[in-house]
Amino acid sequence: MILPHPPYSPDIAPSDYWLFSDLTHALRERSFTTRGSLEAALKQYFASRPAGFYRQGIHKLPQRWQYIVDNDGAYN
Repeated sequence: MILPHPPYSPDIAPSDYWLFSDLTHALRERSFTTRGSLEAALKQYFASRPAGFYRQGIHKLPQRWQYIVDNDGAYN
């Protein structure tokens, strides 16, 4: 089966629907005055996530893809 979707499909890219949503939540309401402070916050974020976090995101992909197929390409 071919699932038509736009060139940018955020809900089927693991980095967009899993990683970036978590990162956005973790950095919400923080502001950074220098590039160095942003880089430090990002390093801290990635270091704080256990290996299981990434594994869980990858393992949820088939379920997410099936949801999209079952809903004729609708993401939400």
